[in-house]
This record gives sequence, structure tokens and C-alpha cells, in this order.
Amino acid sequence: MTTRRDGPSGPRPKPGGVQDRFRRGPSSGPRGATGDHVVLYGWHPVAQALANEGRQLHRLLATENAITRLAEEIGPLRIDPELVRPSAINALLGPDAVHQGLYLEADPLPGPDLDDLPDDVLLLALDQITDPHNVGAIVRTAAAFGVAGIITTARHSPTATGVLAKSASGGLEHVPLVIVRNLSDALVDLGKRGFTRIGLDSDAEVTLDSIKPTRPAVIVLGAEGKGLRQRTRDNCDVLARIPFQGEIRSINVSNAAAITLYALSPRG
Repeated sequence: MTTRRDGPSGPRPKPGGVQDRFRRGPSSGPRGATGDHVVLYGWHPVAQALANEGRQLHRLLATENAITRLAEEIGPLRIDPELVRPSAINALLGPDAVHQGLYLEADPLPGPDLDDLPDDVLLLALDQITDPHNVGAIVRTAAAFGVAGIITTARHSPTATGVLAKSASGGLEHVPLVIVRNLSDALVDLGKRGFTRIGLDSDAEVTLDSIKPTRPAVIVLGAEGKGLRQRTRDNCDVLARIPFQGEIRSINVSNAAAITLYALSPRG
């Protein structure tokens, strides 16, 4: 997948050297995130967090090229970057992290309670999907389709930091994570509120293309391999499968989420 070099626009920087506009980081190198802070890295996650007034920022490390790009595409920032070399960020994240010269320590975003969600929206619910790459990709897709929230459990789910945030490509700033103690109980509550609960199941008799887009609704996705747990299945109004035509009849859960969201989005 190609990463576009786009982002929030803003006033262009005034003439002058990068070193003159921002303070330089300490010569001993940056320290890692501490306490309850989360780590965001890469252009889209960091740029979107900087643009989100609801995200409390603590420390931004950036290379000279990244600072120049921030100034050109975003303009004035809510936090002063510390100018560092790429190796300083590598030391914090490891050599394989694609950080694009940006590293941000921030507070996690507060998630709404289930009862705070509106009664006329589309939601996603994740049943023990633990891979942060998959969850991040689902968050990114959910942001593209206007999903109002993603329901997940406190246990058996990754935290919204690091790899997940990078995979979400800024989507965390737009789609809140709703943390619940028990997913089945949450589905029961949503059913009482009139939500149509649609579980994705590769063995279901009903095909996804036979379901009409409806609101409010919650799409329930299970972990790869295990699928939906039995109690989760029991609390869905309908189970549906993607009608594959080829020899391979299963795909990555994040791809399945994208197909399902497209299929259940109103055509206008």
C-alpha cells in the first residue's frame, strides 16, 4: 500500500533556518515514553495528533527534514519539536520502525462509554483481535468510512500506541475506541437500543451482499483463525459471509472489514 505525502495544510513558514525556529534536543539523546504516555511515530499518526486539539502532547522529537515538512504542511505547532538525528529515534523504536523522522509522546485519547454513543450510527466490534497491525488497519478503514466508534475489550486487545497507531495512519484521532469489560454484554445492550448486530462468519449461510445497509448497526469481527466466539455469535442478529469466487476463501481480517464496510455503506 502506498503512503501518500499529504497532510493538514497551513501557513507556510517564514524565511529562516530550521535550527533558528526550533530548539535542539539534548546531546545525550531522547528519553523513552514514561508513565501513561503513548508513543506515536511516522508522518500521518504524528501529524494528525498534532492537529487534534483533544490530544495532550508531551514531547516531540523530529529530524531536520521532518521539521521542515511540518512547517510547510501544518504551520505553527502546539508543541516545540526537539531537533534530533534519525539515529536518536531509531534508538527508541528500533531500526525497523518506519518513523519518517517523527516521534511523539502524548496522552492516550479518552474513549467514550458505550452509553455515550449515538443511536443512529455504524459501529465496529472486535472479538479478541490481538494483532496491532490488523487493529490499526481496521481503525484506518473505519475512519475512511465514518464509523462512529470501535468497541473492544480491555483484555485480549492491543493498546493504542506504537505499531497500532502507525498502522492506523492517523485514524485514532478520528475513530474513538470504546473499551468494554464484556463484548457479549455490550452487544446485548446495543440490541436493546435498536442496533442491528451483524457478525462476519465464513461459514454463514447468508451472504454479505444480501444485507441492506441499515442504521444503527454494529459489525462484529472475529480473530483470524478462531473467528467469533460462540457467545458473541449468539448475540448477533445475523451472521454473514463474504461471497468469495476464487480458490482462496479467507482473507486478512482488516481486508474483510474494508469489504464489509463498503458493502454496508449507503449508496448516494
